[in-house]
Amino acid sequence: MNRTGRPVGALTRGTNQAGGRLYNERLVLSLIRRHASLPKADLARMTGLSPQTVSTIVNQLEADGLVRRLEPLRGRVGQPLVPYELNPRGAFFLGLKVGRRSSDVVLLDFAGAVLGRIHEPHPYPTPASIVELARRGVGELAGNLSKTERARIAGFGIASPFEMWNWENQFAAPPDVLEAWRQADIRREVAAISPWPVYFHNDGTAACAAELVLGRGAEHPDFLYIFIGSFIGGGVVLNGHLFPGRTGYGGAIGPLPVPAPGGGFQQILKTASIYVLAEKLAAAGADPLVLWRDPDEWGELGTPLDEWIDESAHALAQAVVSAVSIIDFGTIILDGAFPLPVRSRLAQRTREFVAGFDLQGLAAFELVEGTLGSRAREIGGACLPLLANFTQDREVLFKDG
Repeated sequence: MNRTGRPVGALTRGTNQAGGRLYNERLVLSLIRRHASLPKADLARMTGLSPQTVSTIVNQLEADGLVRRLEPLRGRVGQPLVPYELNPRGAFFLGLKVGRRSSDVVLLDFAGAVLGRIHEPHPYPTPASIVELARRGVGELAGNLSKTERARIAGFGIASPFEMWNWENQFAAPPDVLEAWRQADIRREVAAISPWPVYFHNDGTAACAAELVLGRGAEHPDFLYIFIGSFIGGGVVLNGHLFPGRTGYGGAIGPLPVPAPGGGFQQILKTASIYVLAEKLAAAGADPLVLWRDPDEWGELGTPLDEWIDESAHALAQAVVSAVSIIDFGTIILDGAFPLPVRSRLAQRTREFVAGFDLQGLAAFELVEGTLGSRAREIGGACLPLLANFTQDREVLFKDG
């Protein structure tokens, strides 16, 4: 069995376009995704496969509706090259993000475009409300597809914090809700209403998967991904592949110790998390719910935001230098559920604090901003079935057991 709860190989190749692909097909699809479009000759050169083998693979992918040919590239010596790109309607994916103050479900096409989204603000999520949101995703979002297109849905991915019942102080939910989360098996409950395989992973790792597949992954083969939502989290990519770690907590970031304001140490999530900013706003008499109503537009927050950026950047700089000291990351990617100007300010302030550390003995690295922002976790959820069925990361992320 795998993390879908179904036997490995249950997804078939053939006419079920949501089916798993063979290794070389996955390789070809991954290269086309990375480069936007490629002719067969370039695919043969990049893969080391024979032109005949590549031609057979591409022809099969075209017949399956996963790639489509573009206009020939003319103006060169010899036969014009015909590039191929992903067919956006070749496959579809549902993704669900379970969040502290809001949850979302999205429908993603094969090219990575969001076709539909349901946003659900809440004081805190309950297992029942999340299952109902998943039900709406199946009924409303998938219901907008034709019958033929619904047959091309490859799966339903869930991105959720692990063990939410252990975060009583930060989660701000009643004891009965925390206990309900302890007893719940969300993957199983969603699988009961989903006609497609269901995948489940930590929300930080899922967001990292989205950045790898649809963001800057092609530019950076090794990176630490940091995502700041209600809680800070993240993921790790090594050699172009997601590395979830032994238990799925790879790159979790949140428990990493940093100096506490009053002395000693505390977990970085108690400094560089949006719930901390919410507490600052509440203490200043402002409405903290503005942070979740529209993550892309906070308006003017004044001194509380300035203080939070400064404190968070200082903690992030310590985390970044520590991480690079252990794994020789060439890149740190920073993203979060906040407006782009806030992300830019936070990234720049973090770079300034990093520059103040003694970096002797460390290879040069860069800190860059992510590309998906507040949408990263739900898109990451949708990327879980994409990874499982159409990329080479299946063995890394979806091992048996």
